[in-house]
Amino acid sequence: MALLRVAARGKELVPGIFRQSVCPAVQVLGQKSWDRHMSGHVSMVGRNFLTLKDFSPSEIEQLLWTAADLKARIKGTGELYTPLVGKSAGLIFQKRSTRTRLSTETGVGLLGGQPCFLSPDDIHLGVNETIKDSAKVLSGFLDLILARVYGHEDLESLATEGSVPIVNGLSELYHPLQILADMQTLQDHFGNLRGLTVAWVGDGNNIIHSFMMGAPKLGVNLKIATPKGYETYPNVTKDAEDLAKQYGTQMYHTNDPRDACEGANVLVTDTWISMGQEEEKQERLKAFQGYQVTHKLGEVAAKDWVFLHCLPRKQEEVDDAVFYSNRSLVWPEAENRKWTVMAVILSLLKDHVCTTPKPDF
Repeated sequence: MALLRVAARGKELVPGIFRQSVCPAVQVLGQKSWDRHMSGHVSMVGRNFLTLKDFSPSEIEQLLWTAADLKARIKGTGELYTPLVGKSAGLIFQKRSTRTRLSTETGVGLLGGQPCFLSPDDIHLGVNETIKDSAKVLSGFLDLILARVYGHEDLESLATEGSVPIVNGLSELYHPLQILADMQTLQDHFGNLRGLTVAWVGDGNNIIHSFMMGAPKLGVNLKIATPKGYETYPNVTKDAEDLAKQYGTQMYHTNDPRDACEGANVLVTDTWISMGQEEEKQERLKAFQGYQVTHKLGEVAAKDWVFLHCLPRKQEEVDDAVFYSNRSLVWPEAENRKWTVMAVILSLLKDHVCTTPKPDF
């Protein structure tokens, strides 16, 4: 007979029976720690995850805490934790992917759910069927939809017309899942986030846009170097500057990579030529001369500087000496894509309560 747990009270309700029980989380944490957990818990069940702009500092911290909790319990101790049994997630991919697809498929499966992959050959979003109609049909089959699309407006349409949570697996405007993984990686490495300075050296693309929506809320400063003509979108820049003022962080834009890297704890870059920009390759390679991340560029950074790249990487973006050095965190960064997407999907479908201590962000 299924048990309906009222976790906050440490009781179980069984049809026809009322009996006192101790919730496993209470057993692990103790009642005082449990009460602190519950007092700070924010429910995100039913929400969409399109951009970090829509999430408060406490909500972003809770997602990062959940990712760390899942990693510690499932990877660290081998715990079998399957809260998503009976749940299914549709994965729509207009663009090919390694990390987003594998992290989501394996992550949903680990949590007991069923991932359903839909390539462009399986679903022609907005072509043979309108996005509105597809959203309504898919909402009847699935509990959540993750979509990796070209146009951000397609995600917004899915969110408007569908009745299940929509997760942004990447759009041309934002890639919030990547930034959660980056922040978890930096938290693991430095022990906290507040006060760190991240230097971006590259294109004004969806990755830096997502940094700009999330970093100020976590107390992280941003110094952004882009070539002329490749700056971040003006509307995103305006929103980010407002956030920096609101949360008391620094947001600095320049066209000089060395200027951006001065004193930075973290150097970050990404592809200069995204999918769909292949015709601009030669023009872009010329515009980005001097933007390769090297140890020479790192000479002006903080002594403890580290390097991030969301992958796949090309030689012109960062040389081998940095990419394969002990300053490079690209491999744990890639792995953390799994724990953070699991945290997001779990948090949008169920109220997860962590049993590991909250990190000091």
